[in-house]
Amino acid sequence: MDLLELIIEYHKDNERQGPGSEEATLKALSYIPDLNEKTKILDIGCGTGGQTITLAKNTTAHITAIDMLPQFLEKLIQKVKENNLIDRITVKEMLMDSLTFEEKSFDVIWSEGAIYNIGFEKGLLLWRKYLKDDGYIAVSEISWLTDTRPDEIEQYWVNAYSEIDTIKNKLSVIEKCGYTNVAHFALDDKCWIDNYYQPLIDNSEAFLKKYNYADEVKDFLEQGKIEADMYNRFKDYYSYVFYIAKKKQ
Repeated sequence: MDLLELIIEYHKDNERQGPGSEEATLKALSYIPDLNEKTKILDIGCGTGGQTITLAKNTTAHITAIDMLPQFLEKLIQKVKENNLIDRITVKEMLMDSLTFEEKSFDVIWSEGAIYNIGFEKGLLLWRKYLKDDGYIAVSEISWLTDTRPDEIEQYWVNAYSEIDTIKNKLSVIEKCGYTNVAHFALDDKCWIDNYYQPLIDNSEAFLKKYNYADEVKDFLEQGKIEADMYNRFKDYYSYVFYIAKKKQ
């Protein structure tokens, strides 16, 4: 059984494919001024579009939402129709490191819990050219909240994502990539537990049953439990942090 297939099946019915909340999306949005019906937002790695719908309902902007997984996009299209947002949200299947838009097409680039797929610095550099002058970028990225932390959690996250770093160092990367930092804040417990881990855990028994309790599915779910346990034990040391920045001229 293909691991990607398992990941897609396990996550596609969840509201979110990573930590986040409507409140966090709106807080990040509050730092971006002058949004109107002419504003164009690009939501990169949109998943099933929890934040996409929030952006559409709380602005008059036009949103282009992209993801590489058609199974996630099908769920988003369903939500777009249910919320009567067909004229406000354009959904495209696309790779985040192979964008096919014209340069300076967007006023805002948005990406929640997804930039790690190509790397924080690479994403910031790659996406910058698609922003209009003085455009904004808002991304959430796994970050250390403290300068030191226990070895167990350090090793776990360095193995999972080698670009994990302190907020201070992430802010330096943002500046180096041609942006001015505007604001940043860490995601809270609700974003992690209520909106991400708990719905997955609640669904795990049905998921196991669907795959006849196959060993590889048990192993897959076990990894998820380990990640959730790590968060519960070490959440004082790391979180996703929302970074909002403005493109330098």
